[in-house]
Amino acid sequence: MRSSITATPIKQGESRTSKLDLRGIIPATVLPMTEDYKIDEPGLRRYIHWVVEQGVVGVAINVDAGEGPHLSPTERVRVLEIVAQEVNGRVPIIAGLIASYTTQAVELARQAQSAGADALLVFPIPAFQGTPLDPEVPYRYHAAIAEAVDIPLILFQLQPALGGCLFSRETLARLVGIESVIALKEASFDALRFLGTKAVLERAPRRITLLTGNDNFILQSFILGAEGALIGFGTLATRMQVQMVKAWQRGNLAEAFRLGRIIQPLADVIFAPPVRNYRARTKEALVMLGVLDRATVRPPLLPVSDEEREEVALALQRAGLLS
Repeated sequence: MRSSITATPIKQGESRTSKLDLRGIIPATVLPMTEDYKIDEPGLRRYIHWVVEQGVVGVAINVDAGEGPHLSPTERVRVLEIVAQEVNGRVPIIAGLIASYTTQAVELARQAQSAGADALLVFPIPAFQGTPLDPEVPYRYHAAIAEAVDIPLILFQLQPALGGCLFSRETLARLVGIESVIALKEASFDALRFLGTKAVLERAPRRITLLTGNDNFILQSFILGAEGALIGFGTLATRMQVQMVKAWQRGNLAEAFRLGRIIQPLADVIFAPPVRNYRARTKEALVMLGVLDRATVRPPLLPVSDEEREEVALALQRAGLLS
């Protein structure tokens, strides 16, 4: 598999900003757990190999799909170390940076880089919530992280239903001015907001890759201007999603739409209300597909109901993934 990281060695202190190609599917991976809610290390190693072999251009680790907000800093480092060992440079590792305040974020960013992260997906923090938001607050937060590490940053616009923040155009314009910002994950689940964000990036002083985080309109995101997809759904029907994006990139619209018609109904079941249950639904689907041994999620998240489990199974069958 071709790596999305160039083979050119990175010198001490040199930025990796130009070293990543994110134009494709980047699964936001789940975290296999034991029955007592601990990291299932053997299961994680097997799972990461399976994901990378699907043809993805990167993996996102310790993000919302991987229950990153429910892990301790020590656990996040351990997960990254395991993933870095198993990936072994084949694709970039994007680590979720989940913090509460600036000093903490700087320390966690350094830990993630040392553990093997090639880039950071910077989660919005509680201080960003509420309106109006002074652009200086998120700008100084991201700028401090950028100064602390020499790996690139990916901005994250996330729907409030998942604890996120929707940035104003003024705020986005400030954030993309940070030199090490290379991409933005847009996960508002709102096509109009997506287009507005794209317009801001088009006026940026340099090229910023637009990644969709909108699992509710994946192929349509590419039609609207996305170049890659960093999505929790990326770990289901992964190879099919990779084929869909490649078909779109080649201009084979008929094939892209054919695959999209298969993929999107499954995504709609996984991300049905309440959207927070998508993590448990995803794990249940991966158990049904024989990828994970169990669907354990860490409390306060709850396992799915029998009814939801049946809906997931039916959706997998309709997509041709489960007999």
